[in-house]
Amino acid sequence: MKVTVTKSSLKTLKSGILVIPFASGEIRKNAAKTLAALGFDKAVLKDFKGKAGDALLLYPAGSGLKSQRVLLAGLGDASSIEEFRKAALSAASRAVSLHTSSTAIDCSALASWSRSTGESPAGLVEVLVDAYTGGVYSFDRLKSGKLEKEKKKKDATPAELKIRVNAGSMRDAREGAERGQIIAGARALARDMVNMPGNLLSAEGIADAARESAEKSGCKVTVFDRKQIEKLGMGGLLAVNKGSHNPPTFTIIEYEPKGKPLATVALVGKGVTFDSGGISIKPSQGMDAMKCDMAGAAAVIGAVEAAARLELPLRIVTLVPATDNMPGGAAQTPGDVITTYSGITVEVGNTDAEGRLILADALAYAVAHYKPDAIIDLATLTGACIVALGYSVAGMFSNDDEFAGRIFEAGRRSGEKVWRMPLWEEYAELIKSEVADVHNTGGKGAGTITAAKFLEKFTGGHGRWAHLDIAGPAFTTKGTGGSYGGTGFGVRLLVDLLRTWT
Repeated sequence: MKVTVTKSSLKTLKSGILVIPFASGEIRKNAAKTLAALGFDKAVLKDFKGKAGDALLLYPAGSGLKSQRVLLAGLGDASSIEEFRKAALSAASRAVSLHTSSTAIDCSALASWSRSTGESPAGLVEVLVDAYTGGVYSFDRLKSGKLEKEKKKKDATPAELKIRVNAGSMRDAREGAERGQIIAGARALARDMVNMPGNLLSAEGIADAARESAEKSGCKVTVFDRKQIEKLGMGGLLAVNKGSHNPPTFTIIEYEPKGKPLATVALVGKGVTFDSGGISIKPSQGMDAMKCDMAGAAAVIGAVEAAARLELPLRIVTLVPATDNMPGGAAQTPGDVITTYSGITVEVGNTDAEGRLILADALAYAVAHYKPDAIIDLATLTGACIVALGYSVAGMFSNDDEFAGRIFEAGRRSGEKVWRMPLWEEYAELIKSEVADVHNTGGKGAGTITAAKFLEKFTGGHGRWAHLDIAGPAFTTKGTGGSYGGTGFGVRLLVDLLRTWT
């Protein structure tokens, strides 16, 4: 999407929709005067209360306005960036439904908004650009365009966003717009990957996507193929891959800042391109959504791309174990005992608890080879997390209170919320094995917690580790609200955490 910053007057600004945001407290003070200057009667305000996300569409008539429509967008009391995010999403929704190609947002009150929120002017523009761009996102690369309806829709998708500011805010607005585009682009990359079906995105496809991303951001990429993975002794990844026709990959993306890094952070993402459950096969209903089981991998690839393009002062190592999980004559079976990269043996009680097996290898490798100051893994790991927290919040587990607090705050600021869950030692009793070092399942209760306790055993006692179970918010299924498909959850959260690193 093309994003431009302009100081053109509201009357001369050309767009399909001109968005004018108002805080609820501003409606009585400024709204009538602003609307009168644009040729509207103040009576229209009777239908607009200014709550965050509220919108009222107006059509100019003989006012000399160059924009085809005016959208009043509510900011609530304009005290938090979440209210600006809602306003931008509301504008994006209208742009999509009206098939308009261009939108302009009036940010002439940017300085006032900055004071009321405590956020920088650039930060607010970043939020508006990122949220609007994400709101108009669509995944249509697999559509042929041969159906007349789809062809028309494709020809009229939002393609341009203009940010209108006063002359004194041009520099801040341009900086914020650039950052917003970078983050939105990284989120779109993650969403595209998640939305690709399993027959078109294999483990090798994830490696290719990582290469393309790294080329764009200037990062280093290393991809291990099956023979190299066997040589490394990654028994977890190899076991999950046994039933597949497609070979596994283990991809590492490394970003090095220009100066001395503040820290080394390892990001680990689960890359199961399709999860049938293996021999412990899943029910057929909803199995089509299991193409999303690599959303953790997509999120960390997107996050390191954004971090590199934002030139953050951290060394970031992203590790992605990837495979699909299929049944078949060669597939691993319940009762198997495997030896992971760390040397820890695992009794496989359920082949549908496969994500933790491939993450075990990657976590142990990260600790052994990079000695990171902090480790974060993201995975669509358990349905139990959806039962506990629903579809909008990720479960967070960490062995460091201060680190957990920072991740929680990053989630609050970014709008990608997390909630901390317990890691108490009594849960480790549930994954004890009679024949191996550890069992990959812990019974019916506390499924998301026992999965986290399993992963903890492969961190080598690292003192600053966090696991995010993103099973709920990573993918929106039909009937759960929002646009269908991958959400890119985790990209904004990680970027916010990384750039506020101290």
